[in-house]
Amino acid sequence: MSPGILGKKIGMTQVFRADGQVVPVTVLKTGPCVVTQRKTPATDGYDAIQLGFVEGKRKANKPIAGHLKKASVENVRFQRELRLDGEGDYKAGDRILVDEFKPNDKVDVIGVSKGRGFAGFVKRHHFRGGDASHGSMFHRAPGSIGASSFPSRVFPGMRGAGHMGNQQVTVRNLEVVEVDAEDNVLLVKGAVPGPNGSYVMVRRARR
Repeated sequence: MSPGILGKKIGMTQVFRADGQVVPVTVLKTGPCVVTQRKTPATDGYDAIQLGFVEGKRKANKPIAGHLKKASVENVRFQRELRLDGEGDYKAGDRILVDEFKPNDKVDVIGVSKGRGFAGFVKRHHFRGGDASHGSMFHRAPGSIGASSFPSRVFPGMRGAGHMGNQQVTVRNLEVVEVDAEDNVLLVKGAVPGPNGSYVMVRRARR
């Protein structure tokens, strides 16, 4: 049983269950994936596989091209590593397809969230803000972030305005609603991080 698979986010839609319930789903183009490297406790200190998402042609530099040549694979667009924990007998060159997942399986989806650029306190950290009434001059300001007399500085980690998004996000325990093995498509319930067209890693739920 594969510990996970790589894919691309296509977008969101909805499906109807047999009882008429409407379920929001994210469509993921998952696979075909190929094992580009097998890591073992004897050689690397831990047990894992390195997966590559096969899609189109990629002009790889010499180190990556040499690495992929050892596994006799090419056209790998996106690579990630998945821990095995002693399960599965995989070797370089093995293919992993979406049919290893079944409806009602629970998965974690890992991706990079949308970048929102520079954002203020209210948008980035959901600060309540000040009064919106006429005469107030405190609307979307942060308020006090440190006393002037002591400690006369701002403590590290203080929430503030800054770069929002564009970070790795893990959404846990999403339900697999449907599996289309013919088109390598996986439908998971709910939303996953990242814009349409971004790459994601789908792994079996750990909690």
